[in-house]
Amino acid sequence: MARGDWQESGGNEAASAVFHLVQTLIDRYRINRPVMPIVVAQADDIGAAPDIDDRVREIAHLVYRANEPRRVPVRLLEPRGASAYESALDMVRGLAEHPWETREGSQYKPFAFPRSRLLGAIEQATAQVLAQPGGSTATVRGERILEELGSLRWRPARSGRGDWSRSLRESVRPETFLGAVFIAVLGVLIGEIGWTATLLLAAAAALGLAVVRLLTASAPPLLWLRRASRWFATTSSLAASSTGYPSDGWSWLSPSGSWRVIRARAAAVALRVAEAEEGDPAARQFHLELRVQALLEDLRHNYRPRALDWRRSKRTVPPVVLLPTATGENGGVLLINAINNVRSRRSEVDPLLFLASLPAAEELTHTPSQPPEQSPAGGRVPWAGAQARYRRWVDDLSVGQNPAGASTLSWVLRLPLSTAQLLHDHADAQLHTQRVRRTWAWFVMSRTTVALVLVTSLLGTFLWSRHWQDTYCHGPLTDRNTDSVWSGAGNGPRECVGVATTDEVRFAEGNGLQLKGSGRGVTFARVEQAIRDENASIGPGDSYVTVVYAGPLTAEKEADTRKGLEELTGVYLQQQLVNSPTAKHPVKLKVLTANGGEDMLRQTTAVRKIIEVARRDPHVVGVVGMGRNTTESGAATEALRKAGLAVVDSTNSSSDLPRLYTNYFGLAATDEEQTHVLGLIARALLPTDHVGRALVLSRARGNGDKDQYTIEQRDAGRKMLQESGYLVGENASYPLAANGAAALGDPLRDICAAQPVPDALYFAGRVEDVNPLMDGLSRITGCSDKDITVFTGDDLTKASFNSSDYLARHVTLYYSSLAPMAPGRGDAFYPRSSAALGALFPEGTEQAAPEAGQEGYRDELFSSGQIVMSYTATAALYDAAARGDVPRSAAETWALLHTVDLNDMPTGTVRLAGSPATVTDNLHGINIVKVTGPGAKAVSSIVCGKPAGPAARLTEKVCAP
Repeated sequence: MARGDWQESGGNEAASAVFHLVQTLIDRYRINRPVMPIVVAQADDIGAAPDIDDRVREIAHLVYRANEPRRVPVRLLEPRGASAYESALDMVRGLAEHPWETREGSQYKPFAFPRSRLLGAIEQATAQVLAQPGGSTATVRGERILEELGSLRWRPARSGRGDWSRSLRESVRPETFLGAVFIAVLGVLIGEIGWTATLLLAAAAALGLAVVRLLTASAPPLLWLRRASRWFATTSSLAASSTGYPSDGWSWLSPSGSWRVIRARAAAVALRVAEAEEGDPAARQFHLELRVQALLEDLRHNYRPRALDWRRSKRTVPPVVLLPTATGENGGVLLINAINNVRSRRSEVDPLLFLASLPAAEELTHTPSQPPEQSPAGGRVPWAGAQARYRRWVDDLSVGQNPAGASTLSWVLRLPLSTAQLLHDHADAQLHTQRVRRTWAWFVMSRTTVALVLVTSLLGTFLWSRHWQDTYCHGPLTDRNTDSVWSGAGNGPRECVGVATTDEVRFAEGNGLQLKGSGRGVTFARVEQAIRDENASIGPGDSYVTVVYAGPLTAEKEADTRKGLEELTGVYLQQQLVNSPTAKHPVKLKVLTANGGEDMLRQTTAVRKIIEVARRDPHVVGVVGMGRNTTESGAATEALRKAGLAVVDSTNSSSDLPRLYTNYFGLAATDEEQTHVLGLIARALLPTDHVGRALVLSRARGNGDKDQYTIEQRDAGRKMLQESGYLVGENASYPLAANGAAALGDPLRDICAAQPVPDALYFAGRVEDVNPLMDGLSRITGCSDKDITVFTGDDLTKASFNSSDYLARHVTLYYSSLAPMAPGRGDAFYPRSSAALGALFPEGTEQAAPEAGQEGYRDELFSSGQIVMSYTATAALYDAAARGDVPRSAAETWALLHTVDLNDMPTGTVRLAGSPATVTDNLHGINIVKVTGPGAKAVSSIVCGKPAGPAARLTEKVCAP
């Protein structure tokens, strides 16, 4: 047989019949939950031999042996007590105070008896008061009993002083439900708030759990809300005993009123218990039936439907109580009557199945509902007798509700067993039972399963939290922002790329790189914060448009973020001008920052996030920046075009972007325009005594930096040299070392070893590669004593040509500047910008005063042209977006950009009507800068130039070297 199965001979026909009845009631409980009777088996022949009663008594033991190993909650009662009342009461107490089954041998978990425990506390307090010497009135006795209940914390046995260390250990043990949840939650919090905050929170939570555990073991918190207290305060059985405080005085929201009801009923019950101890028959009946009612209510509650733990689905067999011998002397008959009386006056059906065996000579009679009526003492007046009758009636009301006049016990199922049935052996008839299986609900809704699901969910949440934190720049569980993501994991340093739409995402956070010139002292982080402050100053009712600045805001080295710093500063200066209260612009300007990564190498990701933000926010009208040309620039511009967003570029000199994409508006002279003007100088420098030779030196392709600028510069420079009359040799290229530095040694040795050495060199590289270039030209034989002219593009505007950026002794350098600043162009911009930046200096520091007589445009702050160009681009986009003092949509802004015509800009007149422009359109401003002299003696001078907008065309005569 399988574990828990049972098989045994029935012994006789009567035993088999009773056994099958009981087992049918037990096994059918799972299907339709039949009403459970009090089964009383008794031999119907009073004169039968004594062994007949033994056979009847053996039936209860047979049922016990059959069900005890099969997960049926079964109890075998043994009457003990000096009187029938004490024996019956002891049996009821035993059912409530001792376990029915072990956790391993149960379908769910051991039964809980909170109502019985509350009555046990009242009994214990009453016994202690009665044991005290000296008599007292009923009122005083009731108060003393209530005081004793308070000292016992309304529990049947005082749990003693709490052990804090034990409570703490028990609360966080990993093998417990709370411990597993506690550890899982800590795992999630570590990823969310860090180690320090998690440890502090863990200590506080562990201490709180220990306190709760200690309190629940020593005192009942929120006593009026406990199930036992609620039942005690609302049951109608006690209404007559506490008429001063009826049950409607209890309320969820009224602790004081509920507490008064509970105390009044406890005092009334305690007095009746005291009377029962003193031998009052009515009080004894009341006490026993109240105890039985509490027991049945507890059992019913253990099987209640709609419980969160699904207990009704888990418990598929009823509790079974077996009383082998029930007599009037041992309290068995009294107990049967008490259960019958309680069931008869209560409407609820409880699950208890009770089987008792009566000796044949025992008569099962009904317990009288009331003792014989006592006549009032002689000499009392009639109305005094009426008052006494009323008080007696009130005292006996709860007992008097029993069906005393019934001829039969309605809840008792009597089974008279004939002697023939009891003597007819069934030796060959085997009785068997099978172990009751735990239901699916036990597995699904068990503590282990719930803990496993919860821990798994929390760990899964922790993993998702880590995933979100590794994916998004701000990725907590509750408030993650998907507009900016981490890029570059596993492929170099990580960068936060995308749009900063939340305060927690700051691309320049901690970046201490400072502006130059009069802006020295203003850090990158301070400029970014200033833009946020301007955004916050826009009120809910203000009209505004949103411009997204996209630029290289992060880099591995702080020094490499200077372009982003200066461009963002220019955007801020335009925003501050528009939002200034003195300007009184009806349409305010909000700026969102978007990071395209170091050197704009991740601009595709940034553009994708810009488009997502624009779809959600109709105030977004366009993009400013995108000032570096890479292999992704075309795809990024096309994506913005499809999204309906225009791009006003600041310093990108690509010749292809304005031709290919209608949403692209460039303010910088293109590579073709730059080389066209440089060609005017190159033709003037063409040697007359020999054939002019030239070479193009550029960064090698395949460096992995996606740089498109050097490729376009290389092609435009080669075309310019050829058209200028030079004999152009094969292009030379140089790779980048592992640390990113230009490896120019070998390419320059080849160039300097050529016969003859080139007269001109077009350098299609980056500003950071100038120093290695000049170092090689100054020391490699063949070039060190050769007069060489170097032409290059606009990237060299970032160089300062001092001790850190120098020229070789025999080298003359010509480069393009895209921001032709000069007196009379936007003169108000410089003092206004200086004042705006002055407000950003840290408290206690002062802005450096400009040199006396120095014109604003000569301030080193503006020398690179980055601030001026981004300021102008933002002004152009805002002009279209706020045309007519009305905020325009992105589509309207795109259309109106073709009509932008801004005068008095620092670089001249910004006119986008001719976009895209060609060399002959003469649209963009440009300066050609000449640098001569080595080291700190280098001298920069403007050879020629023109402002943006309509101006005289540059010629060879104007651009004479």
